[in-house]
Amino acid sequence: MTSDPATTHPGPASRQVQVLLPLPVAGAYDYRVPHGMLVRQGDFVTVPLGKRIEKGVVWGDGSHEVPEEKLKDISGLLEIPPMEAPMRRFIDWTASYTLSRPGAVLRMAMSVPAALDPVKPVTAYVIAPPPEESRIRMTRARASVLEAASDGLPRPVAELARAAGVSPAVIRGMAEAGLLSPVSITPETALPKPDWNRPGPPLSDAQREAAAALTDAVAKAAARPEEGFSVSVLDGVTGSGKTETYFEAIAACLENDCQALVLLPEIALTAQWLGRFEKRFGAAPLQWHSDLSAGERRRGWRAAESGEAKVVVGARSALYLPFPNLGLIVVDEEHDAAFKQEDGVIYNARDMAVVRGRTGEFPVVLASATPSLETVVNIGSGRYRRLSLPERHGGAQFPSVEAVDMRTEPLDRQSWISPTLQDGMTQALEAGEQVMLYLNRRGYAPLTLCRHCGHRIDCPNCTAWLVEHRLQARLECHHCGFSMPLPDECPECGATESLVACGPGVERLAEEALERFPAARLDIMTSDTIRSPSAAFALVEKMQRHEIDILIGTQIVAKGHHFPNLTLVGVIDADLGLSGGDLRASERVYQTLHQVAGRAGRAEKPGHVVLQTYQPEHPIMQALVSGDRDRFLEVEAEARERHGMPPFGRLAALIVSGPDRERVDAAARELGRTRPLADGLNVLGPAEAPLAILRGRHRRRLLLKAGRDVRVQQIMRQWLSRADIPRGVRIQVDIDPYSFM
Repeated sequence: MTSDPATTHPGPASRQVQVLLPLPVAGAYDYRVPHGMLVRQGDFVTVPLGKRIEKGVVWGDGSHEVPEEKLKDISGLLEIPPMEAPMRRFIDWTASYTLSRPGAVLRMAMSVPAALDPVKPVTAYVIAPPPEESRIRMTRARASVLEAASDGLPRPVAELARAAGVSPAVIRGMAEAGLLSPVSITPETALPKPDWNRPGPPLSDAQREAAAALTDAVAKAAARPEEGFSVSVLDGVTGSGKTETYFEAIAACLENDCQALVLLPEIALTAQWLGRFEKRFGAAPLQWHSDLSAGERRRGWRAAESGEAKVVVGARSALYLPFPNLGLIVVDEEHDAAFKQEDGVIYNARDMAVVRGRTGEFPVVLASATPSLETVVNIGSGRYRRLSLPERHGGAQFPSVEAVDMRTEPLDRQSWISPTLQDGMTQALEAGEQVMLYLNRRGYAPLTLCRHCGHRIDCPNCTAWLVEHRLQARLECHHCGFSMPLPDECPECGATESLVACGPGVERLAEEALERFPAARLDIMTSDTIRSPSAAFALVEKMQRHEIDILIGTQIVAKGHHFPNLTLVGVIDADLGLSGGDLRASERVYQTLHQVAGRAGRAEKPGHVVLQTYQPEHPIMQALVSGDRDRFLEVEAEARERHGMPPFGRLAALIVSGPDRERVDAAARELGRTRPLADGLNVLGPAEAPLAILRGRHRRRLLLKAGRDVRVQQIMRQWLSRADIPRGVRIQVDIDPYSFM
């Protein structure tokens, strides 16, 4: 934490630099460089801030706006390589685009403060010099330890004990007896290196053509960095082998000694992906996601920052790891809404990945079977290049899709599996095949009400109903996490045995499926049951070993999984998500249903999909049945363009929130009063958000709608500067909003 004498030399005592701190502050602070200390832009330093010492990054030369006598000295220079210029430009760009404070963006890149501290030494052991007179008793266990330590490498107690097959107590006893000598070592993160030269699986003609285009882009960036940026869209149907295709680009990146980053929208997707990666490259990549321990995050951050981690796979936050030599980013399932961060710095990781590729001058690959409309429009304008994989790999056929009109299906009360779907399930199970049922509702039921007084049990912190989770005998809020035991009586009127579950969740659907197929082996896959990659891997393995006959899940089952014996997919409520004011509702429903349908018939057995819908005539259902994706996208694009909606127009949202309702309303009215007035601009609101209370905070929304070429950031800055916002009220800016809740 102190300056290294080897990196200092006499310099001007009055030199000033700006240091950006990972705090939600307006900008960088000026500090004085002490005499004899050499600092460069990008260096990690410690500086005084009030009574604290903070870690930050040297961001540029001083502004010289602060009098010399008021400047404080930099405390120390951290012994860690500097943050590279492309990463600093990327942080500045993110802050400017999202209207976030630069320090808040820097905090995402310095998300593991402990990783900046020197690695603490640990005690290891080596064989001690033999004593002149030895009366030490030699046992078989001690002999095993000496044999394991004979290579002279110092090893910590646990590692040496494992190598010798003994307990740690044996190691400590040998040290006390003088057979082993303690030495102090600095532990290193020894990551296995992926081997780019290992042969991959045979590729189809379309895969080879697409892979050649991607590897050429990587090679071009390595040879001529100033011309290295490009965006390629790997547009392949489900089961077409997109992953194996972009693996060739990763191999080319490794061949050129660059780092590669793969972004996945869900932690659960890493299970099968990791297996395929290890099979291809002979080693696992570094993982980066929220389920890691503090120690794993520290080691991972340092491995990415040092360049030791050659390939990183992770969630959206991995985009802000400080890679020193990044040469490729792949955004898998690029259409997925999970890439949009809704808290803190609000950004879309897919779009920011493209920006990071541009600032670093390297290629970016966007992969999807259902590209977002924004991506499709960028292909049409020539900004992105499309690489098509139009056929399933290995000759597998697309599943047939049937839209079942639920208005004509006879259903028993409190039943959700139609006769048509039940017949299909019976045929599949009798043939020894597997079935997947999809319903995007967690828990047992989305609503619990009292038959006596009509009271609906809602969350005390949010404008939302509590969801019954019968397996845990609890009611939970899926927005704030509030949880309470399932009551025996109505909280409103006190009536007993009056509470009823309304509507189905996956637990209730599982209950019905077991009633109809009592001999079937059934499992549930949701974010409640799959909380880590290891849990996802275990369930995927069970499915592949055919230890599950019926798999029931939410949208987590729709993405990336390959189950060769799965032949029937049943969508319980295909209309779910079509209602509401979300401008992307149709696109999102189509993408999800297309993805979940794509789980069926991925091997030699043909697949079938049953969509239970009350709107079989809806364009989405018709597109899924006909398989005409491009026609659906054309219709969706025409509707968006007609109304000037993204990607043919710009949106920016203001979310006003606070614990005091009157202050929130006053702030919303003030923003409405000072709204920008100009041709081509339209401000909607203020209005209560659909989730009017979230985590105890009242919420109001305003929405700015503008033309495609309007720089909404400048307008929003001016708007916010004019408004007098009461204390205790938070204003969040969401450029290009995805959620309207």
